[in-house]
Order: sequence, then C-alpha cells, then structure tokens
Amino acid sequence: MKKLSQFSVFDFEAFSKGKLYLCTGQSEWKDYNTGEHLGTKVDVVIYRDDTAYVQKEGESVSNRFEKLTFKVNKDVEVPVEAIIEPVDAVATIYGDYRNLLSVKCADIKVLRTKSQNA
Repeated sequence: MKKLSQFSVFDFEAFSKGKLYLCTGQSEWKDYNTGEHLGTKVDVVIYRDDTAYVQKEGESVSNRFEKLTFKVNKDVEVPVEAIIEPVDAVATIYGDYRNLLSVKCADIKVLRTKSQNA
C-alpha cells in the first residue's frame, strides 16, 4: 500500500506534555529541491521528560536528551541553551522504523534563557 502516512496523525501537544526543550543551535531552513529560503531550523534536545508513557512491566522509557529540529516558517533568533516551546506545532512521523519526527511550527516561544536556567 502506498501513501498510508497521509492518514497518520501525530498528537504533538500530548507528546510535549511533561517535556522541556533546550535550544542547541539554529540554521537556515531551505527547500531541499529549490534552495528557496523557508525560515529557521531550531535544533533542540529534550531537556526534561516527565511524560507518562505506556510501558511493559519492568520497562523504563524516556526520550530525555533525544534531538529534534523545529522548522519555523519565518526567521527567528533563539538563544542557545534557552528553554523553548514551539507554537502551533504540527508533527509527522517518518523513517524506515517510523521512529523519527518532523516538526513544523509557526513560531518559537522562549520560556527561559540560559541565565535564567541557573
């Protein structure tokens, strides 16, 4: 079967519940085929993961320190090591094992800067 991923919906809001994202850098977001400027890619790690995952007995699951990239459809400046939150995020699962996440969002909200994290 083809194009099944068009019918798969990922609840990014539920996924983000209990998580804090720490900015590790940013770069220009360009269209892969045309090179057209689309906005900013903000690289993050999951700094805190208090999400309650469904787990098997004896299993311990966390996505803490996993890397993500938020693709923002405008130019933004985000301080490195700021705790951030994506605004109006839409995520898509992809990859051979359906273990990767592509996240596009309208903006980035800075919750705390590095100096406020100390």
